[in-house]
Amino acid sequence: MMTFKQLEAFFWVVQAGGFAQAANKLHTTQSAVSKRVQELESVFDTPLFDRSAHKARLTEKGEEMLLLAKRLLEQRDAAIEQFQRPEVLERHVRIGVTELTAMTWLPRLVNAIQERYPRVIIEPHVDASLMLRDMLLADEVDLMIIPEAFDDQRFVGRRVGVVEHAWMCKPGITGARSRRIPMHELAKHRLLTQDNRSGTGRLYNQWMQSIGIKPENTVISTSLVALIGLTVSGMGISYLPKKCLTPMVESGALDVLSVTPALPASPYAAISRADRQSTLITSITRLAQEHCDFGSIFQTAVPGQRPLN
Repeated sequence: MMTFKQLEAFFWVVQAGGFAQAANKLHTTQSAVSKRVQELESVFDTPLFDRSAHKARLTEKGEEMLLLAKRLLEQRDAAIEQFQRPEVLERHVRIGVTELTAMTWLPRLVNAIQERYPRVIIEPHVDASLMLRDMLLADEVDLMIIPEAFDDQRFVGRRVGVVEHAWMCKPGITGARSRRIPMHELAKHRLLTQDNRSGTGRLYNQWMQSIGIKPENTVISTSLVALIGLTVSGMGISYLPKKCLTPMVESGALDVLSVTPALPASPYAAISRADRQSTLITSITRLAQEHCDFGSIFQTAVPGQRPLN
């Protein structure tokens, strides 16, 4: 008799690229995955992999089984998520976020998810937007929350919030705190920026190009924490999230510069694969929309939520 465990093992060997990778995905051993695949082959008395080559490849029947396994597993997951009570639903959900979300409202989101789904285990991955995009395509994360910087029909996204950035520097570095600074004048200073691996960097690099600004003296980093540190040290001027760094501005560690034209806002979205739609991921996306708040650093659970055990 064919079982979902057999189909799951076979599907993830193909999807993840090997038996060891499938075992890691399924939180089991490589021998258990191999046994389940062999059982599935025995059920239909046909090989699903051509093992004559150095690397096992799907046979013709294996290709057919892959399509069947994908469809049956999706139907199983949809049924479980639709009919099982939230408090007993068990899943591992891998959420990719950038540094800014991790530094601000990620704790609130995790608490909200575990309040609604106490048996769902959240696996966070913090990285640059481009890396998270590649992880989503490789099925290494289930959902990513990043700036809306990628137009890709393979994804579906829902906006969760907007971040206002401002040009900031160490006090006194420009000598022009009280007046408006034209962007072309600001670009003569050393700018601390992010490259196109960062969603924010991609958005603002495109914006500067659109207004004819080509900074010649730049220091590039994909790390927001590093950019804040470099800015505080006086190494240059950077675009930084305004609201959550208000305490550093008020304490005198940073100055906010008035630059024209002003930086456009950076919208953030919760993005998943179009071919991996799930009731649970949709629900988590709604929770992200409810709890998104880039206004302060390391936010705790919202009032009224129970503490985690």
